[in-house]
Amino acid sequence: SRKGTKDFVTAADLRTEKILKEELSKARPSFSFLIEKSGETVGTDPNRRWIVDPINGTTNFMHGIPHFAISIALQEHGDLIAAVVYNPVLNDLFLAEKGQGATLNNRRLRVSGREQLADCVLATGIPHEGHAEQLQSVISTVAGVRQFGSTSLDLAFVAAGRVDGFWESSLSICDVAAGILLVRESGGFVTDIGGKGNGLEDSSILAANTHIHRPLASLLTKKPGFRHSSS
Repeated sequence: SRKGTKDFVTAADLRTEKILKEELSKARPSFSFLIEKSGETVGTDPNRRWIVDPINGTTNFMHGIPHFAISIALQEHGDLIAAVVYNPVLNDLFLAEKGQGATLNNRRLRVSGREQLADCVLATGIPHEGHAEQLQSVISTVAGVRQFGSTSLDLAFVAAGRVDGFWESSLSICDVAAGILLVRESGGFVTDIGGKGNGLEDSSILAANTHIHRPLASLLTKKPGFRHSSS
């Protein structure tokens, strides 16, 4: 079936959601849920909730492109404290715990150390309103831009140093929650595209290492005084 423009719902989405909700409820029966397709369910403990996207990258999944993930974050009193992003095709398991770092298949993660935008490869989601202007500015400045089609894996790739940064607009909390904690626990910085907020409940997200985050925010918003040569 199809739900809205480019918002696909598959039997796999619904089945995965059912399994995840059942198993997480067994482990923590009092916790609340916020799930991509079905919305919020308030448990007896409203201060702790699972934020779940059963298949992040559904369009890739439907077309047989092996780049999609299960995304789960745990929020406590508004803070993200644990995260899982799992690509079942590659058996890549990204994990993060607040204050304890992040790992990929038990290997510690760290964001890239590149300091010059000209050396960086970035990821983004296409399209969204105003994206063409941003993309044109970025492409002329950086080494490359990629669109992979799974926000949670884009953020996981930032955490792993596979790409140097990621930006997108019009995302849901379920798309970004787990990935945000992965980036933070790997030494990265997450805000909205303008360089403010925390990226979780904002209208946009920008994730990068601390060296390029500010110049990239300036480039995306075309702030006065930003010079391409300084990047």
